[in-house]
Amino acid sequence: MDAEPYPDCIRNLPKAKIPLQGVQAWIAQGDAVQIAFFEIEPIGVVPPHSHSAQYGFVIEGEMLLTIHDETKLYKRGDSYYIPEGVIHSAEFKTFFRAMDFFAEHGRYETE
Repeated sequence: MDAEPYPDCIRNLPKAKIPLQGVQAWIAQGDAVQIAFFEIEPIGVVPPHSHSAQYGFVIEGEMLLTIHDETKLYKRGDSYYIPEGVIHSAEFKTFFRAMDFFAEHGRYETE
């Protein structure tokens, strides 16, 4: 890991219930949105899925992200946007950290 660990103000947020081994996130919940601070081990492929609109920033690591039929490598400093309902998948070969905004309340339940 190159970046500093998330500070206590983030690690003290509620943790997300995520059914994927090697993925954890802390959730900031708004009335109609969520912000998730992800840490993802090199878990390989997250299968195709869709949900509300998602906008994210890569803090550390690399992710191959396929949005609809286009695949692109995202690295530290890059941002990405996935429109609502668009099928997407990702592949993680390195430790990855990102902050993602979801345009929906309760995208993830918390522990």
